[in-house]
Amino acid sequence: MTTNKNKWAPWLYSGAGVAGVFVILLAVNAISSAAKVRVDLTEEKLYTLSDGTRKVLAKIDSPVKINFYCTQSDNDMPVFLKNYAKRVEDLLGEYRQASGGKITIQKFDPKPDTAAEDSARLDGVEGRSLNQGGLISLENNIYLGLAVTCVETKEAIPFLDPSREKLLEYDITRAISKVITDTRKEIGVMSGLPVFGQSNPNPMMGGGGGAPPWFFIQELKRDFDVREVATSVDKIDDDLDVLVLIHPTNLGDKTLYALDQFVLRGGKLVAFLDPLSIADSRSAMNMQMMMQRQGSTLGPLLKAWGLDFDINKVLADRVYLSQISRGNQPVDEPTWLTLQGDAINTSDIVTADIDRLLMPTAGAFTGTAAEGLTETVLLKSSENSDLMDRTMVQFGANVNNDFKPSGKEYALAVRLTGKFKTAFPDGAPKADAADPAEKEATDEAKADSLKESATDGVVVLIGDSDMVFDQFCVRIQNFFGQQLVSPIFGNLAFAQNVVEQVMGDNDLIAVRSRAVKSRPFTVVRDMQAAAEERYTAQIQQLQQDVRDAEKRITDLSSAAKKDADQRFILPPEAEQEIKNLNAKVADANKQLREVRRNLRKDVDSLETRLKWINIAGMPLVVTFVGLGLALVKRKKTAAK
Repeated sequence: MTTNKNKWAPWLYSGAGVAGVFVILLAVNAISSAAKVRVDLTEEKLYTLSDGTRKVLAKIDSPVKINFYCTQSDNDMPVFLKNYAKRVEDLLGEYRQASGGKITIQKFDPKPDTAAEDSARLDGVEGRSLNQGGLISLENNIYLGLAVTCVETKEAIPFLDPSREKLLEYDITRAISKVITDTRKEIGVMSGLPVFGQSNPNPMMGGGGGAPPWFFIQELKRDFDVREVATSVDKIDDDLDVLVLIHPTNLGDKTLYALDQFVLRGGKLVAFLDPLSIADSRSAMNMQMMMQRQGSTLGPLLKAWGLDFDINKVLADRVYLSQISRGNQPVDEPTWLTLQGDAINTSDIVTADIDRLLMPTAGAFTGTAAEGLTETVLLKSSENSDLMDRTMVQFGANVNNDFKPSGKEYALAVRLTGKFKTAFPDGAPKADAADPAEKEATDEAKADSLKESATDGVVVLIGDSDMVFDQFCVRIQNFFGQQLVSPIFGNLAFAQNVVEQVMGDNDLIAVRSRAVKSRPFTVVRDMQAAAEERYTAQIQQLQQDVRDAEKRITDLSSAAKKDADQRFILPPEAEQEIKNLNAKVADANKQLREVRRNLRKDVDSLETRLKWINIAGMPLVVTFVGLGLALVKRKKTAAK
């Protein structure tokens, strides 16, 4: 029995056996590679297509072709781009597999003067010249881009920038969504400000030539069909899918009802609200007009959505304050917010690439989203913030006098998704009883009034409208009669991102950023902090001793008197004290160097221990486990 059991042992432990095991491993690897079977063990599923992407792919009803252009030459293609290209190719393979054969991928190497290079240019994929060693090579361009085609519609990503890798899935999914959608959507803009320009904005103040449309509106017109919507409408046209509100002041109940029904029928709303619009204030001709200016809100709609926006309060933040000029002097202004860092939700597609925003005299959204709605905070304040009285801010009062940190973060921009419920459960607002025609129209509207959205809707709320005002988002210069426009801050990009996302497929909102979650070594960090803390007090005391001694030396030296030869004469006791102080400074500096050396030694020792644990720890564990198993096996064999 024992002989039978072990008759294969010599063969298995021979060179032929090892070679056989190696061949088996190669076969398993080849089969698994061909099957494209992958297991994503990351917590955030960073290497798995988002549900939003899969829903977009499920809508494909005609074949989609993706032409992937990538320079293959080892000499021309830098290593970091080659590695990135491999990750792009792997992701495209995921798209092909998830589409069930509806997507085909073709890879091209656009070498100079080849059909592949001509194809790249026709597809709108651009070659880039790279700066290597301080020199720009103009001989061979680097290609790394793709073009998505469905029937006769084409969408190109001219160059796949590695810095946008966390948005790679979104960019590809958006391109696919665009080519499989055969209808062109229109966008409506409603505003209480002259965002579409005006012929003569202020004739009494000498205005003559008028004002052009805001640059934000001009940019929207480049990509979409933009329609102006009056602030007094009682119905939003059915063919409008997206409506942008920019400081919509004095909205009546009929217009609010129209907006309510627009959202419930599936319309997407982007609202730039404002408690105190600087653009509006600057168009006022006198103090009385300025006093009459009101903030903008959506009143009952916000309440139905579970939120509140107080138009009598302006947010002040001492962490994200801005420095502005007042009386030719730079001053810190906490009501002019310069948002960056933690104030911006970099894990969301809309704000992932935004690094800095300016929001002058903005308002905050409070409350909790109503049942059925999901709230995503895109921008927020720090905890060192407070809501200040609007009138006080409007007339330049020093808000620091009444500032009291709230200890909580305020939402400055939010996105609501889900099923919305009406803010008008009793139907359309009551009509004028004296007008029979209007009463009849109101009765019909009540009969057709929607109570809840049938599908998931989208509303984006921003607590400031000035951020899309030209003065705060672009710098416009005239250069030999030509207008040059350059963005300042990320305001314009943020506004365009919001509009572009809601203009697209609803499922695009579910496509997440693929940014890797930060996982700091908290234990190591705490250990290092503890090591530093042991010496911090000693270092600070020694530094203070040095400063005190040096100051005393300076005081004594300044008390010296000049003799007839213009030399400084010090009393003997002062000279001795200076000598002692110099010795004390030298000794304190020596101790300081020693303490810092000990601190570095402790930190280095910690790093060394961790390296040995990482390098030798696992092999030792495996060795001890192996020895333990061997001992157990020997005991079992001896027992037989």
